[in-house]
Amino acid sequence: MMVDVKLSKEKKFFIETFGCQMNQHDSEKVAETLIKLGYSPTRTSSEADLLLLNTCNIREKANQKVFSRLGAIHQAYGTKPNAKIGLLGCMAQMEGDSIFKKAPRVDFVVGSSSYSFLPDLIARVERGERRVIDVSQDTDRLFEINAQTRKNPYKAFVTIMEGCNRFCSFCVVPYTRGPERSRPTRNILDEIRTLVSEGFQEVTLLGQTVNSWSDPEGQANGFTDLLKQIAEIQGIRRIRFISPHPSDFHPDIVGVIEDFPVVCNHIHLPVQSGSTKVLRRMKRDYTREEYLQKVDFLKKSKREIALSTDIIVGFPGETQEDFEETLSLIEFVGYDSMFSFKYSPRPGTEAFSFSEVIPEEEKSRRLQVLQQFQRKIQLQRNSKMVGKRYEVLVDGTNQRGTRTLTARTTQNKIINFSGSQELLGKLVEVQVTNFFPNSLQGELVEC
Repeated sequence: MMVDVKLSKEKKFFIETFGCQMNQHDSEKVAETLIKLGYSPTRTSSEADLLLLNTCNIREKANQKVFSRLGAIHQAYGTKPNAKIGLLGCMAQMEGDSIFKKAPRVDFVVGSSSYSFLPDLIARVERGERRVIDVSQDTDRLFEINAQTRKNPYKAFVTIMEGCNRFCSFCVVPYTRGPERSRPTRNILDEIRTLVSEGFQEVTLLGQTVNSWSDPEGQANGFTDLLKQIAEIQGIRRIRFISPHPSDFHPDIVGVIEDFPVVCNHIHLPVQSGSTKVLRRMKRDYTREEYLQKVDFLKKSKREIALSTDIIVGFPGETQEDFEETLSLIEFVGYDSMFSFKYSPRPGTEAFSFSEVIPEEEKSRRLQVLQQFQRKIQLQRNSKMVGKRYEVLVDGTNQRGTRTLTARTTQNKIINFSGSQELLGKLVEVQVTNFFPNSLQGELVEC
């Protein structure tokens, strides 16, 4: 039941977001809910009457970071006893009411599938209740909240599905996000048409395994058909999607990328390990060879498709030989970028009970070797872009100053260049003049 919060005065809120793009978009939805309740956003947490932490639970380090932040908040908010603090998201879903014992200053806990209940929960908190909690998985109301307030005025996230049915042995997502649920085609298209009419240049389709999407109303024949229908929307300039699962990644996606230039030629295809033995223990549902077959048809595309991936090192039982297989796969594929992590045992997952634990210092060594190896690959690949021209979407300013703009190519390469802020939100042509491991430097090509 939706309950209105009656605010006696204007109150301010601040949301701190940890984790993935899905969490970032969830925070946008939460912000929209709070604005409708009469709260106004503030730029700093110290000014907030309502402070929300939207959390991640994918690795232990993420949990530690949140509890460290809660400790700092406890001290900072000692002079604001009436301020309310809420914990949201995946960590809230997994930890439940145990959070109140670990962080007594927290007033309420909301799981990753319970955001539609926020009005009622906040109303209870405003009435003076403490330790309010909802970690139910309300799948029927999953897509009810549409964010009107977007963090970036030129690019927007669009959730097309939630949850995961795969139960990889290392992953908590099926427990924090629940089973797969897909959003109807008509709702997705309506939201994107609205975004385009409002001036958004780029949309990113979100899902834990985004290419597993299936229309519950039968208006699209799988993810590829959905992608085509979105690409045909008049006025759309760019489409991205994250993250597809290799097992459901089919060659027809390449055809859509080739046929529709608005679909960006960048694919994030998580491999996790280059060893078939390790992949089987991870329950990834593909072998090294099967993954490389997917890479092969991507590399044969008429458009040059940039590839990125996720790697976990130090999974239980991973030998030095297994690790070297990962390095050889990375070298063979030649990824444009990579997210790499040490294995983090998560309670509730199958791998949590695995023996053959890799010592922490060995995990750190392998991660360092891996990242140095990948850094050389990225430098080599980025060096080949010097002198070439690319159409980029200007989406922000660099920390070095307001005259330095940041932009991305369709391959998701970051290019920094000098230019007027009047170019923000526009598609312009830039020539690459220099390269670094994670970005490029360029010059604006004057028309």
